[in-house]
Amino acid sequence: MNFSCPMTRRESLKRILQLSGGAAVAGMAGTSGFASAASQVSADKKFIVEAVGRTEGYQVKDLVRKTFDAAGGIGRFVPKASVVAVKPNLSWARAPQFAATTHPEVLKAVVELCQEAGAKEVRIVDHTIHDARQCFALSGAGLVAKETGADLVFPRSTLMRDMKIGGSRLDSWTVFTPVLEADVLINLPIAKHHSLSTLTLGMKNWIGAVGGNRWSLHQDIHQTIVDLAQFFKPTVTLVDAVRIMTANGPSGGSTADVVAKNTLILSNDPVAADGAGALLFGRKPEEIGFIRLAQKQGLGTYDAAKLDQKKVSV
Repeated sequence: MNFSCPMTRRESLKRILQLSGGAAVAGMAGTSGFASAASQVSADKKFIVEAVGRTEGYQVKDLVRKTFDAAGGIGRFVPKASVVAVKPNLSWARAPQFAATTHPEVLKAVVELCQEAGAKEVRIVDHTIHDARQCFALSGAGLVAKETGADLVFPRSTLMRDMKIGGSRLDSWTVFTPVLEADVLINLPIAKHHSLSTLTLGMKNWIGAVGGNRWSLHQDIHQTIVDLAQFFKPTVTLVDAVRIMTANGPSGGSTADVVAKNTLILSNDPVAADGAGALLFGRKPEEIGFIRLAQKQGLGTYDAAKLDQKKVSV
């Protein structure tokens, strides 16, 4: 099978469907029994939930559950017998206390909620920057997979495909296909500082869903982020701000740069999720290039007044 010529996204997803032996692929109406459920979710009014752990010694898993409950419950997004891809940020071989990677307790809670909802399979997918084995081990993702039975997908060249991105800067690029081979796609980034894009939140997390020369993506980085965000359309974004890295990102390495926010932000609008995340750093959404550009290009809105807003705490 020849993959030398970039395919359109629809062609790519159809090919993946064939390769996966009939597994449903998100975003392809008419190819899966879950298409109607996915359409129902995307057609709902855009919402945003901000959840804060205010009680001393609160449990992260309780905060995650309450966050999803405020949005109608995990079953609203995860149909029974569905395949779920969860995309955390595991890029760096750092232990959780450095806030360089998605909090393992948040990741575990999301996986378990999906399983509780009746998901047939939950896959943890990320194309790391540091060695994947070290990243999975130090971040805690490996232990999460072991304890929950989730499939922690190891990134390798056979899982990369050239696809039509159709962006203003990126016309086509190599994509880590397991991110797309699912009925449900949950974006699970950590909120942290980034030396080039100012912040890394949900939309920038998609750089961990592609291959190729990723360093070149940092040229005109704000447009690149938006191009990838319009290609990868998650069911929901859950921003992990239990602890955030406020300086020396994205890899960090010092607990002096870490601040506890005990916060989660859930939205079906990726721009809204990132806009709310920016506020945790004392930044207005319009001050962040990719957030401002994403709203301008119609990917969503950071105007909270246009969203169904909910705030909860534990």
